[in-house]
Amino acid sequence: MNRDWVEKDFYQVLGVAKTAAPEGIKRAYRKLARKFHPDANPGDTAAEEKFKQISEAYAILSDTEQRKEYDELRRLVESGAYRNFGGQRSGSPFGAGGQRIRVEDLSDLFGGGLGDLFGGRNSRGRQGPRQGADTTTDLTISFDDAVAGLVTEIAIRGEAPCSRCGGSGSEPGTVIDVCPTCGGDGVVASNQGFFSFSQPCAQCGGSGRLISTPCSQCKGRGTDVRTRNIKVRIPAGIKDGATVRLAGKGAPGQGGGPPGDLIVKVHVGSHQLFKRRGDDLHLTVPVSYTEAALGTSIEVPTLDGKVTIKVPAGTASGRTLRVKGRGINAGKGPTGDLYVKIEVVVPAKISKEEKRLLEELGALDRDDLRAHLRA
Repeated sequence: MNRDWVEKDFYQVLGVAKTAAPEGIKRAYRKLARKFHPDANPGDTAAEEKFKQISEAYAILSDTEQRKEYDELRRLVESGAYRNFGGQRSGSPFGAGGQRIRVEDLSDLFGGGLGDLFGGRNSRGRQGPRQGADTTTDLTISFDDAVAGLVTEIAIRGEAPCSRCGGSGSEPGTVIDVCPTCGGDGVVASNQGFFSFSQPCAQCGGSGRLISTPCSQCKGRGTDVRTRNIKVRIPAGIKDGATVRLAGKGAPGQGGGPPGDLIVKVHVGSHQLFKRRGDDLHLTVPVSYTEAALGTSIEVPTLDGKVTIKVPAGTASGRTLRVKGRGINAGKGPTGDLYVKIEVVVPAKISKEEKRLLEELGALDRDDLRAHLRA
């Protein structure tokens, strides 16, 4: 963040209200840019300077995050917050006699949340121990394992807490000293004009600790690269693309901080018979023409054995029959259903006798259709 934002009113430069929408800011910028562009004003240094000002203003106000930071800083300055820090010096909004204002104090006064605005996290907080990052890995399982659930083991290779020092970075049995420069805080104050900014301590690197005897295995890093075998429980009924989070199994923390989490993305293989939609299963079953016309009972597979269903007489190809409670039980809510789609199979070749019988049947069907039309 550029600290001269304190003196600049970018809204005034563009001639828009502080509540202006992004579209309004863009229109104002384009209008002024055409007017003051150096190509339209050759040799005009004033126009060139004005063009630089409106370009800077637009660059800040068109960026959502930078606009938020700018608005917050202007709000602090315009609200008179500086009066809480020893009075106002004539002609200066920064306190009597040029008194410096700590950004951390402004943050406390206005309820926190200004650490990011002024260059990172709240610099009063210790910056030593930091939690490790979350890591992600993929696991492919079969359709049946996804339905039933399983406990399996995955191999993860990467950074892990040092097996010798446990992640401290210090040789076992030795002492880790508190940094004398920052007193263990990990940060030191840096005066920048009227403001006092905090920054990571140069001596300890922001950890707040000094390791006099680094670990002989990890050389003080606190981590080493190795393969870890981690058990993961896959719940019954898990869907393709779902994730399982293993707390504390991710990347190691820094400065003695806790590790992150391991996120396992699960990929489920297909099944040769069933298609899954939510917790329901879908199955296509072939029947003959005569079975569909006359009706029949057929056995169909499920996840735990076969069931017999009735195909009503006159069933058309594509009709779907429901078998309640024969889908997937995901442990939450009711078990899904099995939907059986009937596919009427027409034979590619028939015998002479079959042909004769079908022709007779066809003649009867035609007579029935014509009688229906006459009626």
